[in-house]
Amino acid sequence: MLTNLSIKNYALIDDIDVQFSDGFTTITGETGAGKSILLGGLSLVLGKRADLSSLKDETQKCIIEAEFDISNYRLEPFFEENDVDHEDRTLLRREILPSGKSRAFVNDTPVTLDILKTLGGQLVDVHSQHQTLQLTENEFQLKVVDALAENTERLKNYRNQLEEFLKVSKELQGLIDFQSNADKEQDYNSFLLKELEAVHLKPGIQEELEAEYEQLNNVEQIMEQLSLGHQLLQHEEIGVLAQLANLKRAMQQLADFGPDYHALNERIQSVVIEMDDISNELEQLTDTVEANPARLETVNSQLQQLYDLQKKHQVGSVDALIQIKEELSQKVDDVANIESKIASKKAEVNQMTEKLEEMALEIRNARNKVIPELKERLQVNLVQLGMPSASFYIEAKPSNTFKTNGKDDLIFLFSANKGSNYGELKKVASGGELSRIMLTIKSILASYEQLPTMMFDEIDTGVSGEISNRMGEIMQEMSKNMQVFSITHLPQVASKGQHQFKVYKEEHESGTSTRMKKLSEKERVQELAEMLGGKTLSESALAHAKQLLQ
Repeated sequence: MLTNLSIKNYALIDDIDVQFSDGFTTITGETGAGKSILLGGLSLVLGKRADLSSLKDETQKCIIEAEFDISNYRLEPFFEENDVDHEDRTLLRREILPSGKSRAFVNDTPVTLDILKTLGGQLVDVHSQHQTLQLTENEFQLKVVDALAENTERLKNYRNQLEEFLKVSKELQGLIDFQSNADKEQDYNSFLLKELEAVHLKPGIQEELEAEYEQLNNVEQIMEQLSLGHQLLQHEEIGVLAQLANLKRAMQQLADFGPDYHALNERIQSVVIEMDDISNELEQLTDTVEANPARLETVNSQLQQLYDLQKKHQVGSVDALIQIKEELSQKVDDVANIESKIASKKAEVNQMTEKLEEMALEIRNARNKVIPELKERLQVNLVQLGMPSASFYIEAKPSNTFKTNGKDDLIFLFSANKGSNYGELKKVASGGELSRIMLTIKSILASYEQLPTMMFDEIDTGVSGEISNRMGEIMQEMSKNMQVFSITHLPQVASKGQHQFKVYKEEHESGTSTRMKKLSEKERVQELAEMLGGKTLSESALAHAKQLLQ
């Protein structure tokens, strides 16, 4: 509920700071005193767009703050989703700067105007002639029926099933579209796949073939250098091994003359062993290397195939070709198995359709079950609001498509006069009739679901005293389950409030300002008397005012 409202530098308001309580609060004041300004300020902090004309002093910023007790609103998921700290006492703040820029905050965290507006809509429902048009929308009408039908959980389960159904249906359409295009590509993809499979791709194959090609293509030079190396090592007189043998013998004679000579001798021994091993390996390699023109041609051909395929597929490695091969294989397999996949997906969609039909039917049955009660309650309440012949025709009929709120087309027709034909609310109901219907609907809804703070803006305009008295009683009854405000010109409605505030203008040297104050019991009597009989207070007006308050 709204616990505090502070408005600074807005329109005719210098600085207003008021605390509110739960229950039913009425707000009164003369025409032009600024009740609409007060509501405008509240609308800004609830997310309405603003401009520089909002500023009373265009050199100073406008600040509007509204504090709410949201401990019972279950809004934790919304705060978490928008990365805002959730607090039982939540503060909404709106600032309009002289530059024209606007800033919004929730619990001192900067937020976008959309976030502020979404949150504000869950905290306060401002009802005016404009908002009454909502009553003519089919979605709102269904929401009313569903509240009475206690369809919240059914609709939640239905929407989850619908989301899954739409997902699987999209997958099915994707398979069908794929099939229609796949036949054209299947032959070409199969050809490309066979071409890649023919070269027996594996990681590292190109490097292996390139190394083998270099050996086969340079076999004469390899043999020549191997032979030369072996000869340099094994020559009887000047070969490296013969010279090392002389060195070995010389160092052996020094080995016993100290640790340094001993270590040097061991190193030379190691070199001799290593060089002898190299000589043997050179000899073995010389025996294994031979010219193989046929193999050279084969390797060259395989390499050329790899190079051509890389160029064809515009890649630079065998690994990339392997990936392309796997993708092509998957495409070919997909096309080969597409019929069975489509059949399987169709069966899944059909199964989901049956489930959705069952859930939609359950929702429809619950709706039609409570519709007679809704019609009866609307018509009975409207009799007390001066509409004795008001009548409704309401029916939930099966639709051809699944919607987010079921599979129904709701027929919601109205007749204000006996013998008149039924018609759509927006075509046959006047503004005053819509206001009274909406008030009745809101009062019914208040018994079934937790509504936010309700702000009625002159909903009683143009009605008689007795009817306004009943309207006040309805709002009073609603306030047992929620916080209700009513901006009113009628004393019958104003007297029903547990609390009453007066909005008034005050002139001073620098201009005119709108003020607001909570009225005491004595002040309420005087205010109601003025509303009944004007500024000149008569004894009868005062007596009537006291009677209204009692």
